[in-house]
Amino acid sequence: MDFSRPKCSPWRELVLVASLLASGIFQTAGQLSIIPFIGLEGYRSFLDLENIPEDAQEYSWHRGVSDTEGNMIVSYRPPSNSWQSGPMFSGRENVTKEGRLTIKNSMLNDTGNYTVRVDVSGGSHRATSWLEIREESDPGISTNTTSVVEYMDSVAAFCHTNATTIRWYVNGLQVSSNDLMTISPDGKTLIILKVSRYDVILRCALENILGYLQKSEQIILTVAYGPDNVRLRSDPSVFNGMLSAELGSKVEMKCTSTAFPEPKYRWIHNGSLLSISETNITLPSLTWEQMGRYRCIVENPVAQLTMYRDIQIQRKTGYLPIGEIDFYISGSLVVFLIVMTVLGGVYLCGILVYLMINHFSTRTNRAI
Repeated sequence: MDFSRPKCSPWRELVLVASLLASGIFQTAGQLSIIPFIGLEGYRSFLDLENIPEDAQEYSWHRGVSDTEGNMIVSYRPPSNSWQSGPMFSGRENVTKEGRLTIKNSMLNDTGNYTVRVDVSGGSHRATSWLEIREESDPGISTNTTSVVEYMDSVAAFCHTNATTIRWYVNGLQVSSNDLMTISPDGKTLIILKVSRYDVILRCALENILGYLQKSEQIILTVAYGPDNVRLRSDPSVFNGMLSAELGSKVEMKCTSTAFPEPKYRWIHNGSLLSISETNITLPSLTWEQMGRYRCIVENPVAQLTMYRDIQIQRKTGYLPIGEIDFYISGSLVVFLIVMTVLGGVYLCGILVYLMINHFSTRTNRAI
């Protein structure tokens, strides 16, 4: 992995100081020196110079504690802006115009002493220091389970590393302890208390000595959820749960929901379970027997959750041609109409008798 040079963190500064003390190299103030460096396998490493003399004519880097031609890696001549490789050159090394030695894609066998010779008009200056390349692998990750039910189950994730600074990521976003999840004091365990369908991708990462993040592999959870958003659509359309259709017309009903895994569908008509497990029902030619209440039941066996929606099919009211009118009167209504007819007839007869008596009485009085 090839990156530009990171910013030095306080921890890295301490590592460099410790490395300098451990190497036993103490430079006199103002004397040319090399800053020791601890790098990681696969990353770019640097050996920087301090107290570089003015009027440098050549920077020559060598492997080991001497500056012989046989162990030269590469050199750079500022006056001619030219480079020359030596026997120890592997194709990964380079010298910058400031005299810094850079090594791309550092390898473990790059560890060792390095010597620089800086030629000036009046002579040469030399310095030796140590480069250490360490192997630091990406952290591992595991969970107590990968199959959970939304809002019912919890999940614990473990980051396998010796690092002390660990970060956790859920769906690519860094997380910290909150009401929904908690991180252990050592940072190596993440517990999601109530897993949702959006807590799918888990990952941990550590910050290495160079300040770069090394991330673990991803763990993808399988979260069972739903059904929710259950809808019952129809043609003709439903109004306030009622579907009005004419006898002989085509009726379609479709039940939809949001769930994982794919839910099971059942239909009930007027309290009787139908042998239909599809999401939709089609009635090519509506009959009297097919009218009534329909219920779509949506079940998620994994999440152990069931939802339903109802719809009532009734005959469409309005004007019908005479030839198509079917007239029905219940028995109680027939009795009521007969009674009302008899009472009405008695009432009319009474009125007629009264009018006749009144008429003849008036004629008699006129004759007298």
